[in-house]
Amino acid sequence: MQRRDYVRACLGAGAVGVAGCSDLIRTREVTSTPPILENRPDRVYYPTHVDGMAMVDMAKTDDGEYAFALMYTYPHRFWRVDATTTQPEEANLHDVDGSNDIHLMAVVWDPQTGRVLPDTGMSVDIARDGESLDEQVIYPMLSARMGFHYGANFKLDGEGTYDVTMSVGGTNVRRTGEYVGRFSDPGSVTVPFEFTTEKRDELGIERAGDRAGEAAVPSVMEMNHPLGVAPTPEELPGTHHGTAESDEAKLVVVSLSERPDGVDGEGDYLAVSARTPYNELVLPGMALDATVERDGETVFEGTLERTFDDSLNYHYGTAVDDVQAGDELTLEVVTHPQVARHEGYETAFLQMPNAELTL
Repeated sequence: MQRRDYVRACLGAGAVGVAGCSDLIRTREVTSTPPILENRPDRVYYPTHVDGMAMVDMAKTDDGEYAFALMYTYPHRFWRVDATTTQPEEANLHDVDGSNDIHLMAVVWDPQTGRVLPDTGMSVDIARDGESLDEQVIYPMLSARMGFHYGANFKLDGEGTYDVTMSVGGTNVRRTGEYVGRFSDPGSVTVPFEFTTEKRDELGIERAGDRAGEAAVPSVMEMNHPLGVAPTPEELPGTHHGTAESDEAKLVVVSLSERPDGVDGEGDYLAVSARTPYNELVLPGMALDATVERDGETVFEGTLERTFDDSLNYHYGTAVDDVQAGDELTLEVVTHPQVARHEGYETAFLQMPNAELTL
């Protein structure tokens, strides 16, 4: 697995490949993470602090199927959820306790279209002098500034140069359009990571102060690689029917008169693009059902399948006989997004009521 010079050129001479961070307060007093906010709201909220991050490297697999980016920051607290999690207190908190040195974050995308690939799964192997020191299957995550990514906290063996291998096993979601037949095989890249505590401690940190808990989020970072931001509704093809909401999640509904390649069935294609409020980040890993009623009768009832399409991006979709103006659509979130959450998202998207929309 060879690193690509074309992506290294994107980074310039410096190790920090993150733009848009000049607003962060640079400080060495980084060892004390602010406490978890008291009386957290049951919605998306502004976190107590935002850490700066540094780019490690970017690379592409030899066959050109996958591109990867690796970043790091201070150890982060985050919350893991599963399908049974309905209250923030039930989430599995990975707290900052001084036992780790860094939080690694990885993004994988299609280098041809620049679309981030959720649901691939990812493992990270950290090696030094040819010896593996730590290998983990890292968590799919959601954060306001990065969107969907994979991440975990790691303890290192002191300062020095490490080799970090990022591996994906291919995605198990349906692929349609130009993505039919792609992203089914595994892929991996290895990049070097030079770690010093001095460089880590020079990363910026923004403490939110009175903003913590507000109904807002930090802005998405400007990066030298794609992020898991959903297309704007205007960018989606087909007939636009509007946006339904469930527990602040925005569910943008479109229909296509021609089904994308790779979709079985006949008739129209109904698609739902799910995203967060404010930053419009892709919400993956849901189980979503739909019911369409016309003149008081049910004309469709079934599951919207997780799908990755070159035009619709990551979405939930199904073939239906037809979609007519005035149809009543009900969306039922059977399983909420199965992603770990950085602070600000851990209390949201846990109890998601049905959403209704007149098409």
